[in-house]
Amino acid sequence: MPLTQKVAFKTMLQRGNRVQVPKLVRWQFKMETDQVLKVGVNAIDMWTGWQFFYAKMGKDGRVLIPKLTLALLRSEPCRLWM
Repeated sequence: MPLTQKVAFKTMLQRGNRVQVPKLVRWQFKMETDQVLKVGVNAIDMWTGWQFFYAKMGKDGRVLIPKLTLALLRSEPCRLWM
């Protein structure tokens, strides 16, 4: 069953640059590990904006965030000098 709705939730970054998808979300949408998901992440209290990437969820319900995406989230926004 394809996931066609947008779902938002807050979670912490775990060891190995992974985030946990809540069980309630996985059960509600009957998510499978072979589905490709479009994932958007945003760092709270930072003005870096959203970063999107495609990923598959592991059997444990975790999604790996690529190193490039983490680097873009942690970087300081460009400042304009006038």
